[in-house]
This record gives sequence, structure tokens and C-alpha cells, in this order.
Amino acid sequence: MASTDTSTGPVKESGDSQDLAGLEAGLDALDSHAGPTRTPVRQVLVQKVVPPFTAVVLVLLVWQALVSFDIVDDPTKLPPPSAVWDEVREAWLQGTLLDYIWTSVSRGLLGFLFALAIGTPLGLIVARVRFVRAAIGPILSGLQSLPSVAWVPPAVIWLGLDNSMMYAVILLGAVPSIANGLVSGVDQVPPLFLRAGRTLGATGLRHTWHIVLPAALPGYLAGLKQGWAFSWRSLMAAEIIASSPDLGVGLGVLLENGRNASSMSMVFLAIFLILIVGIAIDLLIFSPLERRVLRSRGLLGRS
Repeated sequence: MASTDTSTGPVKESGDSQDLAGLEAGLDALDSHAGPTRTPVRQVLVQKVVPPFTAVVLVLLVWQALVSFDIVDDPTKLPPPSAVWDEVREAWLQGTLLDYIWTSVSRGLLGFLFALAIGTPLGLIVARVRFVRAAIGPILSGLQSLPSVAWVPPAVIWLGLDNSMMYAVILLGAVPSIANGLVSGVDQVPPLFLRAGRTLGATGLRHTWHIVLPAALPGYLAGLKQGWAFSWRSLMAAEIIASSPDLGVGLGVLLENGRNASSMSMVFLAIFLILIVGIAIDLLIFSPLERRVLRSRGLLGRS
């Protein structure tokens, strides 16, 4: 019996190794066939362009119907779409339309970059140092839930009516979201990754850069998206409340000017521009980054 057992042992091990080799070959074949392929233009149009375009057309039809059938018969409350289009054309002919957009977008992006530079190391420190987390973590959560508009009056008193006030409001609104997003991402890193990194010799900054940050990237990216949303909302609140000729005319100032002039067409123009900028930043920057991160982790199927 003993000789029989020893003779069958190597045969069994050889069969297992062959099975593993076959499994690895199959996985390699799947990987080789699962490479990125170019999506046909027609498919992109059908899946990405047609749905939002259809939604916009339906909104315009309902809007026009409300005006045409006198459901809302007061143009000071709901102007027709043509009146808003006239505002767009007039601003374009005067050369001010792009100025409105650029004034706000440049402030928002620059303020967001400042918030990114502050919120990222702050989030890492809070996530990795227990004492700092116990001391600052609840404060960050409280600041994140505080409405951004609450920071405008003290920022005006402290810094005056200039761009530094705008950036301060953006920072106070965006930094907590970015830091908390990174903390959440670090908390979701599997402990096995951390132990494996230390075993391979990654310690200190190398451990943070090569192990912690890549593993926490999905949560960090979610914090960045929320941070941009808070940046944009904070800026609009600051421009509406603390307008000054020295600060130029951004989208928030345009909205306030429409209110002061009782021009609903101007108000709607400002609202649409604010909405379009927010959607454009998400589609052009954050959505591609999110898809790339998820696809690199096998969490997003090919479209």
C-alpha cells in the first residue's frame, strides 16, 4: 500500500500542475481578447448623445407648451425660450458671453486646484495618524455639512471684496470634501494590500505613494468630484452675495443682475450657463477619469 501511495502522488501532483497551467493559459487568452476596442461612432451617438439631446428637446417642448397654452401667462415669471435665446445672442454679439463664463470658470478651477493641494495631504494625515483623526475628523465632517454661503460674510469682513475672498470661500467649501473622500478611500483599502506592500519593502512615503494612494483612488476620485461641486456652488454663492465692479461679471453676478433688473430671461440665461459649465466639467474631466480608474480595476465593462 505504501508503494502504491508514493507512486500515485507524483502523478496527482503532475495532473494538478497541468490543470493550473491550463487555467492560466485560459486566463491569458481571455486577457488577450479583452483588450480595448474602438467603439463605433454610431454606438457612441446612440448611447451617449441621443439620450441627453432627447431630454433637452422634451424640456424645451414642455417649456414652450407652458407659455403657448397660457398655463403660465406671465412672462415676468416664465419667459418663452425665444426670449432666453435672444439674451444669449445679445450677449454673444456684445462679446460678453464668454467673459461671463471665463470669469467664473477660471476662479472655480484655480480655487479647486488650491483646495486639491491642501485637501490631499490633509486627508492623508487624517487617515494615517490616529490622534489627528480623532481631533480633526469630526471637524472636517461638520465643515462638509456646513452650507458654503455661510462663509461669504466672514470672508468679506476678513479679506474684503477681492479675489482672495472668492478663493477663501472655495477652499472652505471644497477642502473638507476632498480630505474626507481620501480618508474614506484609505479606509476601504484591504489590509492585505498594506501588509503585502510592507513585505515588499515599501515603507514611509513609498508605501503611501505606491500602495495607499493607488488603492484608495476610487474613493479619492469621488471626493474630488464632490469637492468640485462644492467649489462651484461656493463660488456662485460668493459671486451672488459679494458682487463688486472690481471683481468683474461672472455667472453669479449675471444671475444677481437679472434679479435686480427683474429680467427672468437673464436669470434663466445665468442658470443655464451655470448648469452647462457644471455638466461640461464633469463630462470632460471627472467622468473620463472615473471610467479609466474603474476599468483598470475590472469594475467597468466595455461599452
